[in-house]
Amino acid sequence: MTSALSISRSAQAKGDTPVLFLSEAEVKTCIDLRQLLDALAGGFKALSGGKIVSPARPQLDVPQAGYSLAMPAWMTGMHLTVKIVNVFEGNIAKGIPSHLATIHLFDPQTGMPVSVMDGTYITAVRTSGSAVLSVRELARRDARVATVVGAGVQASQHLNLLPLVRDFAEIRVVSKEFADAHALAAQHPGVVAVSDIEAAVRSSDVVCLATHSYEPVISADWVRPGTHVSSVGVAPPGGELPVDLIRRASLFVETSEAFAPTPIGSCELAGLDPQTGTELGEMLLGLRPGRISADQVTVYKAMGVAMEDMVAADLAYREAVRRGVGHVVAL
Repeated sequence: MTSALSISRSAQAKGDTPVLFLSEAEVKTCIDLRQLLDALAGGFKALSGGKIVSPARPQLDVPQAGYSLAMPAWMTGMHLTVKIVNVFEGNIAKGIPSHLATIHLFDPQTGMPVSVMDGTYITAVRTSGSAVLSVRELARRDARVATVVGAGVQASQHLNLLPLVRDFAEIRVVSKEFADAHALAAQHPGVVAVSDIEAAVRSSDVVCLATHSYEPVISADWVRPGTHVSSVGVAPPGGELPVDLIRRASLFVETSEAFAPTPIGSCELAGLDPQTGTELGEMLLGLRPGRISADQVTVYKAMGVAMEDMVAADLAYREAVRRGVGHVVAL
């Protein structure tokens, strides 16, 4: 009887399962940026506190084209979350983003699918959100001038978020092509496009690197005492952040995996002792210090972790359900 019952149960059909689908535009309307910063802070605490399950992300390579990553994460109170992100650099010439993603939510009790949403916007906003969270927690309280280096998607998101964490007197944007910086600045009231990157960095309290450069875009000598520098660009084997700046600054990372070989870790941190970096969560939990002096140079180097996708997707899903946004499809 028991054997027959087990066979019967295992042979049951799933049946139609309602799944909430959210488009890119719908996801955008469902994420409040201030709430995102707070959710990321909570996520970093949980990550450093050992409360998040996030196995290594497998990579599927497509020769001469790009690669695909699966990024899973889960913690109590959240859905099982898996982001699939495809990185195809050739897309830029086709007018398509180089990073394309979808995020999938599953019931942690049954494994049944719950939601499928666009992850391209979430990837952009959670990455810049984590960097700007580092500004909120590590920049001097009297920081007045910020410079964003880059003119792409990440730079644009930084410009949306920076005014939320400090009362900056001036926010600048600089890029390899001044026309690109000028066009981006025009989309953000109060932002100024500048052409002299060295002069901009030398007179800034906060410097946010958001490029796809394979070599450092600033010199460590330009960074004055007391500056906070963040870096979100990923371009192995080099990278946008000068290694000599890392060596003379207080370094902060998402997790100690930032020191692992690429594609998991950050290429700029290759060969460095993981003990030289403090996890943001450790600092937020009070386990390790953050900024301890006005002259201290602090650096945050991002690599991107699945926790960030999980908390951002959770915000979007909960708000979508609350407002009745999205389309339910039977699978």
